[in-house]
Amino acid sequence: MELQVSNSPFNQEQVQLLNQLLPTLTDGQRIWLSGYLTALLGANNTVAQGVAPITTVETTVAPIAAAAVSKEVTVLVGSQTGNCNGLAKKMSKKLEESGFQVTLSSMGDFKPNTLKNVENLLVLVSTHGEGEAPDNAIPFYEFIHSKRAPQLEKLKFSVLALGDTSYEFFCQTGKDFDKRLEELGGNRLTPRVDCDVDFDEPAAEWMNAVISSLSVASSASGSVAGVSVEAQAGAESEYSRTNPFPAEILENLNLNGRGSDRETRHIEISLEGSNLQYEPGDSLGIYPENDPRLVDELIVALGWNAAEVITINKNGDKLPLREALLRHYEITVLTKPLLTQVAANFATSNGLKELLEAGREQELKAYLGERDLLDLVQDYSLKGVSASEFVSILRKLPARLYSIASSSKAFPDEVHVTVRTVRYEAHGRDRYGVCSVQLAERVQSGEKLPVYIQHNANFKLPENPSTPIIMIGPGTGVAPFRAFIGEREETAAEGKSWLFYGDQHFSTDFLYQTEWQRWLKDGVLTNMDVAFSRDTDKKVYVQHRMLEKSKELYKWIQEGAVVYVCGDEKKMAHDVHAALATILQQEGGLSPEEAAEQLTLMQQQKRYQRDVY
Repeated sequence: MELQVSNSPFNQEQVQLLNQLLPTLTDGQRIWLSGYLTALLGANNTVAQGVAPITTVETTVAPIAAAAVSKEVTVLVGSQTGNCNGLAKKMSKKLEESGFQVTLSSMGDFKPNTLKNVENLLVLVSTHGEGEAPDNAIPFYEFIHSKRAPQLEKLKFSVLALGDTSYEFFCQTGKDFDKRLEELGGNRLTPRVDCDVDFDEPAAEWMNAVISSLSVASSASGSVAGVSVEAQAGAESEYSRTNPFPAEILENLNLNGRGSDRETRHIEISLEGSNLQYEPGDSLGIYPENDPRLVDELIVALGWNAAEVITINKNGDKLPLREALLRHYEITVLTKPLLTQVAANFATSNGLKELLEAGREQELKAYLGERDLLDLVQDYSLKGVSASEFVSILRKLPARLYSIASSSKAFPDEVHVTVRTVRYEAHGRDRYGVCSVQLAERVQSGEKLPVYIQHNANFKLPENPSTPIIMIGPGTGVAPFRAFIGEREETAAEGKSWLFYGDQHFSTDFLYQTEWQRWLKDGVLTNMDVAFSRDTDKKVYVQHRMLEKSKELYKWIQEGAVVYVCGDEKKMAHDVHAALATILQQEGGLSPEEAAEQLTLMQQQKRYQRDVY
């Protein structure tokens, strides 16, 4: 949309210049400019008091004279899997290099009553589940949305929100923080940025914009140069999410017995030569490839040429179409933004536009949750579509995160993961889990996978090795607890340990059975309770075993045990949480409200940690 002289405060010459410039700006440049102008306005408001205004604009912000502004910056992180933690550390490093004094804190560790003293606040937060705040963000989230939250007229803030557009409440937690901080009187340093699963580039642009805005506003204390995040990021030579390590597969075994309805792969991967380090509780990121069967069906359905060369990114890199669909683009997950773009640019019928209309949210949610890109193409007869134009609206294929199932002390230069293979039939077609089926069917020992370590500070063994631990992990949720017990064996930790494990059948689905039995025999694992849901007429799950042992469990909790939960978030984690609340009520005589408060306190004290998905 072009500016018009009649509806703007600019003269004809200014309008022409703006209309030439604005269409050429990237999203990052717009964000930077917005933050810069905000800071510029604040600085120019001091001119009447005899302070010189800004006179130059450069890629790195020029020194200015302005009213003294605090160079202290508080960076608060709310993260479930660790993505925000990594970005916050990177941001803190950039700020320190720019001359700022940085306080980096998890929201769970931050003292809310000190918020009124903060002048510069950066919030990096992910959205968990169906629009929920991450576990470690809940206390702070509830505080600022309560009547106890102070007015924050002196606060300058900016929010980086991480999410996934395949979920209905995309980046909801970040949106909530952004709105509430404004309601409390805070002023934005830069606009909030909402990031999808491919967050590296927009996050870097947000960092650049924030540092530029802070640099302008705080330069009265001395020159603070704007730092180019992109330029500095290139100095990092270690393997990471943006530079994965090509790791060799050492072993690829099926853990389930013959006759099982399930297939669970135990993958051992070499990290030799990578210098990648991890601790129990961290995750391994694996960049997968799409199933060739689905890629080929999609190419045929759209009438494309598999060998056509297309551009895959802003750098101008090119790949043959089939290879790009295999390795670069997400084709198994549909999102509302994708359907909106398809409806606007490629759909030949009104059916897709009608699905996106107001009032059909539940129908749209069901469609998004059950179908993939091939369904979309076939259901809405997308024909004659340019391959290069169509793939330009697809998301980048994201890495899959798996809880690490090994201790690096027990297996130096190796990392192990436990992956359940996903296969099912829906809407007349066979469906395949992207990474799990690749690992089960198309990756052999000796081949390589691009991997990186995802650190997770929110799921860690207690610092005191004498602290008791209670681990609840049905199915593949048991993976990190294999790492926990392996670590405790290697370090000769004295603390008691108790594992609750469940699956379908004892005879075919008892993952790592011989290892648990050995650890029990050796005393490394103190207690183990199992629940095999299909071996009895009445289905029994881990939460039922917990309730059966409620008295002893409560005693362990009173002794200071740390409770860990890993696995399915949608049902299992909620059932386990309810069981813990029931145990606190029955054995501790607490009311439902007091039990809920006790569990929240345990989370704040890092005595109740969850790695759920």
